[in-house]
Amino acid sequence: METLELNPTSITPLDTPVGIYADIVFDRPLDHPYTYAVPAALAGKVGTGKRVEAPFGRGGRTTSGFCVRVGHNPPARGEVKDIARVLDDDALVDEHLMKLTRWMADYYLCGWGQVLHAVVPAGVRDNAGTRQATFVEPVAKAELPNPLPTITAVQKAALDCLKKENRPLELGQLARLAKCGPGVVASLVKKRLLKKFTERVESEAGGQHERAAEADDSPVSPPPDIQLNADQTAVWDKLNPILHAGGFHAFLLHGVTGSGKTEIYLRAIEEVVKQGKEAIVLVPEISLTPQTLERFRGRCGNVAVLHSHLTDAERGAYWRRVATGHVQVVVGARSAVFAPTRKLGLIVIDEEHETTFKQEATPRYHARDVAVMRARLEDIPIVMGSATPSLESWANAARGAYTLLELPKRVEDRPMPPVQVIDLRHEPKPQHGRPGAISPTLEAAMRSTLKAKGQVILMLNRRGFSTHVHCPGCGHVAQCAHCDLALTFHRTKAALVCHYCGWETAPYAKCPGCGQAAIRYQGLGTEKLHVEIEEKFPGSVCQRMDSDTMSKPGSHQRVLDAFRDGLVHILVGTQMIAKGLDFPNVTLVGVVNADVGLHLPDFRSAERTFQLLAQVAGRAGRGEKGGRVLVQTYTPEHPCITLAAGHDYATFAAQELVHRKQHKYPPYERMARLIVRSEKEEAAGAFADTLAGAFQSALATHARDSAGKPPPVRLLGPAECPVFRLKNFYRFHFQVQADSSAALHDVLRAALATARPPSGVEFQVDIDPYSML
Repeated sequence: METLELNPTSITPLDTPVGIYADIVFDRPLDHPYTYAVPAALAGKVGTGKRVEAPFGRGGRTTSGFCVRVGHNPPARGEVKDIARVLDDDALVDEHLMKLTRWMADYYLCGWGQVLHAVVPAGVRDNAGTRQATFVEPVAKAELPNPLPTITAVQKAALDCLKKENRPLELGQLARLAKCGPGVVASLVKKRLLKKFTERVESEAGGQHERAAEADDSPVSPPPDIQLNADQTAVWDKLNPILHAGGFHAFLLHGVTGSGKTEIYLRAIEEVVKQGKEAIVLVPEISLTPQTLERFRGRCGNVAVLHSHLTDAERGAYWRRVATGHVQVVVGARSAVFAPTRKLGLIVIDEEHETTFKQEATPRYHARDVAVMRARLEDIPIVMGSATPSLESWANAARGAYTLLELPKRVEDRPMPPVQVIDLRHEPKPQHGRPGAISPTLEAAMRSTLKAKGQVILMLNRRGFSTHVHCPGCGHVAQCAHCDLALTFHRTKAALVCHYCGWETAPYAKCPGCGQAAIRYQGLGTEKLHVEIEEKFPGSVCQRMDSDTMSKPGSHQRVLDAFRDGLVHILVGTQMIAKGLDFPNVTLVGVVNADVGLHLPDFRSAERTFQLLAQVAGRAGRGEKGGRVLVQTYTPEHPCITLAAGHDYATFAAQELVHRKQHKYPPYERMARLIVRSEKEEAAGAFADTLAGAFQSALATHARDSAGKPPPVRLLGPAECPVFRLKNFYRFHFQVQADSSAALHDVLRAALATARPPSGVEFQVDIDPYSML
């Protein structure tokens, strides 16, 4: 349950004399720390940023939490319990990340302990990839026994071997080097000539990850000296002085696809690394990480990668390398924003507009916004780049909060690819059979491209074979047993699958509603598109990239390498192929259905459609051969499609911002979404009504100004979510809007403090939501 408790009661166990006290936060939805006494035996071990174990809750069960403060002031009232154990030798979170996580807890209305738990990877918390090792070292002269004990020749040889190494050795390692048994080393410890201590070190698996990382960092031939064009030079002249001067400064780099944004990133990172500092680079897709690493190797020092597809041991090994200063550049998806760099000098966010930077589980943070706050707290510059910036960032640049840098043309003056919009309502129908996924116009363009030895990218943002299954007799639609959603047929696994909860069932032989066998499989996904392409182009190699085919480690890189080498002629995929890919031989990009996602009940649907079309169109024409883009749609007159076809972001942004302002949507007002859910519909509805009453009271009495006017906050709801039942939970939601973050948070805190959900009911708070379903 994610309810935030705002009025805690203090803990009241044992009497403790004045001494050292520690404030501890737990992985719970609590907005406050608990104060514990530090026993004398742990006084030298406890510290801010370390984890401890302490009794927590009514039963006093030992629970792990993070220490956020150590001091000598006892709590104002009540008695305190003792900390039971300190779990870490070194702090896992430094003072900068402490401040950042405290801000996140306040802004996203969740527990500080929940944020810290999410920030530190499980592989680090669990010491994955490490082991406890026993070391020996010679006793200092002042501590030697007097008189010295008698030792054997074998013991002397072992002692001399250790002194020659001039460093502590593992007990077994010394025995191997001295060619003696472990009993010889143990006898030297017993005679107080050696002292023994334990330390956590990389295990064999962890060592392999370390060595693999070091191999990734091996020197490569530097690329030829790249001369910046006039636009890039103008951007660099504005950015470079800030990199030297330091201090917080937010840049929005707006550059069309292929304009050379990456070269600006690389030069900025090189400059920071020369100063002995580190850089964090965030990319929206894990699939983009390998090629980003490839570009940075050889130019930016040692590079580490952090993302969710690594094993716990891999993440732990990389995290430790970053924390010990062995890495200059950290590349990864949204969680890389929390990399434990020692001297951070720059943050870069590529494709800053991407929704994948938004975390949909507690803490529900947006990595871009967290990165800006981290840059502000650490007083460093941040560069956010995109061909289609988010409207929030665009508005920030317009009001001067960000400095706008522009790259309006492609490098080497290559033209933007011409875009042809295909109106599917007027495409000629096939003389035989049903219409396929690709229109005659797109099919002809593909044949022409392949004949000229070019490559093709086809984007369809729907996976599976058939997106819905229904009975023409009674109208029954195959639905998930746990969600109010249609099932998608996946032919490869011969199953009907729910793309939200993962539930699967066998395909229907007969309609479960009326018993007829005339079941129809309709709708189009990437799996069906792949089959159609292979049937129509038997002489060409086609590969599919979506979450179904890219689940194995390294699968992204294998397909992209084959495509780059010309072994794959047609690449079919979802939005993961729409961004970041740079293949000069791609001369045709086809968007199979531009309307996917356009008509969703979400105020960002037009913005997302424009961004996706503009990004995928940018994959064409990046080489000397040029290229073109064909977009299939049933709504060719929609502004987001016509303006994307004209590569006109500025006009789209201006028009869309007018609508946002009229309806008081972000970036003009701040927004929060609250979801009440329960496995019992009546219980969810009842608490939603209770919460509505709490909001009305908060709006009526809270934060009135001098004239007695309530805060400018608007409440919509409760209403059923667009997807009412999800994973067996019935869901109601609220939408809260305010003209300032302060007003929004004030009302939310006041309402949530008085409304506590009963057993079996949960609610979630999402600040700056990106999913409205």
